[in-house]
Amino acid sequence: MLAKYIAVVQISQLKSGMSGVTVEASVVSVSEPRTVNLRDGGTAKVADCLIQDDSGQIKLSLWEDQIAMVKAGSKIAVENGYTRSFKGENILNVGRYGKLKIIEY
Repeated sequence: MLAKYIAVVQISQLKSGMSGVTVEASVVSVSEPRTVNLRDGGTAKVADCLIQDDSGQIKLSLWEDQIAMVKAGSKIAVENGYTRSFKGENILNVGRYGKLKIIEY
């Protein structure tokens, strides 16, 4: 079986509409969670997390259980994430097929 090599993308290289990206970064801040209405009629908690690496910063959306996984100063990796533009701002998302890994809490 071949080892799977994952290329880590620098935050400065992220553009809206990218998918399958892996980013390693430090958490700068985490906003207070807010409740949002979902398309299916339910609700969910979401928080904005500002992350940075040596090249720049980006906002990361954290949903439900992910919120408690990180704090300011944590080192994280987002594997198989995607980016989108929301209100003119580029945002990184873990998504259904991605993974949030804690390198150092």
